[in-house]
Amino acid sequence: MSIGLLIFLVVLFIAALGGTFFAFKQEENKMKKYEEEGDTVEDQLRRSHEYESSSLKSNVPLQLVIYGVTITASLIVFAIYVF
Repeated sequence: MSIGLLIFLVVLFIAALGGTFFAFKQEENKMKKYEEEGDTVEDQLRRSHEYESSSLKSNVPLQLVIYGVTITASLIVFAIYVF
C-alpha cells in the first residue's frame, strides 16, 4: 500500500473520530441544559414527539449524504489500490 493512501486513510479516520466526538459533546451539553432547567416527564415526552416528527425530514437525508460520500470515497481508494 502506498504511503499516500495510508496517510489519506489516517486523516479520514481522524476526521470521522473528531466528528463523532463533536456530536457527542453537543448532545452532552443539551442534556446538561435540560437538567439545569428542571426537566420533567412532560418535557421529555414533548421532545420525543418533536424528534420523531422531524428526524425523518432532517436526519435521514443527512445520513444518506454521509454514507454516499463515504462509500464513494472508499470505492475510489479501492480502485486506486487495485490499479
